[in-house]
Amino acid sequence: MKVKAGDKLPRQERNKQAERSALSDRKMLEAAVELVNERGTAKTTLKEIGEAAGYSRGLASYRFGSKDGLWSELFARFDALWRDHLRGYLKDKNGLAAIRAAIHCQKDFFLKEPSYLRAMYILWYESLGRESDIRAELASHHRIYRRDVANWIKEAQAADEIRQEIDPEMFAASYCSHMFGIIYQWVVAPQQIDVASLLDDFERAIIFNLTEGRQQ
Repeated sequence: MKVKAGDKLPRQERNKQAERSALSDRKMLEAAVELVNERGTAKTTLKEIGEAAGYSRGLASYRFGSKDGLWSELFARFDALWRDHLRGYLKDKNGLAAIRAAIHCQKDFFLKEPSYLRAMYILWYESLGRESDIRAELASHHRIYRRDVANWIKEAQAADEIRQEIDPEMFAASYCSHMFGIIYQWVVAPQQIDVASLLDDFERAIIFNLTEGRQQ
């Protein structure tokens, strides 16, 4: 049956509406990043986010429901962006190569997304003083990060790339603490912390420690 041009309008309109919604969401999340970097989460309101993005006062509230809802969406998009970036670096790597790739990925991500990264760290640390969805999501993601690192250590041990006495879970906790700690110090005092150089030094130190200096 031949479809008339008029029959396509409802679908076209729906597509346009979806595109407009996606665009407004992106602009509001970008505005949220700027405002969080400027004044933190507590002093940032949904009304201000909507206005900063060029929309009505109530659009952010209508779209996300609450500040926690917006923060959760910001976190979800950040995590998806990070995961895509990491996949591009890891590809088919495992073991020691995966550990190196993850550090290189973190450095590149920092250089490409410093504003987004800073806003997320502010959001995460400001969420720790109360029970919230963000705090629960952060704890869950930390478990995933530690699990990934522990698995890389196990792969490296199975391939006899590193010392067998290394405890994968203990190393994973230390690794994540160091990675998060470098960025946290940069958020607090950006002029004093050279993230890229610190990550390079961190890579050299852990590779030496894991391999007893056998690889450089």
